Amino acid sequence: MRLLTLAIPSKGRLMEETAALLTRAGLGIERLGADRAYRGLLQGIEGVEVAFLPASEIAQNLHDGKLDLGVTGQDLLGEKLTAENPGVDILLRLGFGRADVVVAAPECWLDVATMADLDDISESFYERHGRRLRVATKYRNLTRRFFAARGVTGYRIVESLGATEGAPAAGIAEVIVDITTTGATLAANNLKILDDGVILRSCAVLAARAAVVADARVEQLRARLAAIT
Repeated sequence: MRLLTLAIPSKGRLMEETAALLTRAGLGIERLGADRAYRGLLQGIEGVEVAFLPASEIAQNLHDGKLDLGVTGQDLLGEKLTAENPGVDILLRLGFGRADVVVAAPECWLDVATMADLDDISESFYERHGRRLRVATKYRNLTRRFFAARGVTGYRIVESLGATEGAPAAGIAEVIVDITTTGATLAANNLKILDDGVILRSCAVLAARAAVVADARVEQLRARLAAIT
């Protein structure tokens, strides 16, 4: 029987909450080697090994087919997958690690409350400044899909490498797409979430390669976690 590889976050709150969830489901982790080793075996379901990876790498490796299962943020997974060929199934929303991916604009833009308003202002912005509206984000694919679905075209993406919410104040961008839990950081930077600007209500998810979804071990893991979430 081939081992299935389940990846869980290697540090932080997601790691702690994932480990606690597995414990509540009666599924322990036996570390292989030192206590801080990055490999282990899942206790309670035979034939499942555990890998500890950063959440962003879990999403990428699931997309690339290098992992069978993984716990990662839905936002990270959604950024990696394409609607045409997802290759990965979300089996279960786990209920922790909640955050929203949102479109936010300056509070002083009183006439901009919706994506339609943003589309309208993008035209006049180009006429005044001779360039497209800039949108700072780490979520390039989610942004493109969401804007396209709402008919917003007069913009260009500026890749954000740091604190995205500071981009408008720094003159790097006019609008941002970022993740938020309470909205407090956006408000502190004089930004507002558009009324229809929630791209994704994300949380931690259990996801699997489509090729292994029918495996009995995958269904057993999903069912045991679903029973306590």
